[in-house]
Amino acid sequence: MKQYFVYILKCADKSYYTGVTNNLDRRLYEHSNSRNPDSYTSKRLPVELVFHHVFYSPMQAISFEKQVKGWSRKKKEALINDNWELLHGLAECKNESHCRGFVPKAFRAVHRDFDSAQSDDEKNQSV
Repeated sequence: MKQYFVYILKCADKSYYTGVTNNLDRRLYEHSNSRNPDSYTSKRLPVELVFHHVFYSPMQAISFEKQVKGWSRKKKEALINDNWELLHGLAECKNESHCRGFVPKAFRAVHRDFDSAQSDDEKNQSV
């Protein structure tokens, strides 16, 4: 059965690089030997493999890679350190203005009487 790997590298500048491959040894060699001089990791050598996970479906591997790429540094470090219990708490939005469903106070004040659940006909009948 073919294997696919999602991996995280720690770069010399302490940043993280997340990738997906079907040959982890080859891909680490490519990163470590600047196979692509314009790549992110080639400017941040040396790199160290700090996490990898095996998948048997390429779509699952790609999906997980995309998910991890969107994570905060703290959340990636929880994954790297095998602190799975911290992932949920680190995923919670702590910044009110970035949470889903956020409506600015100024907008709420101006539009507090707006009721989009009723059509104009229904509003006129209730008056």
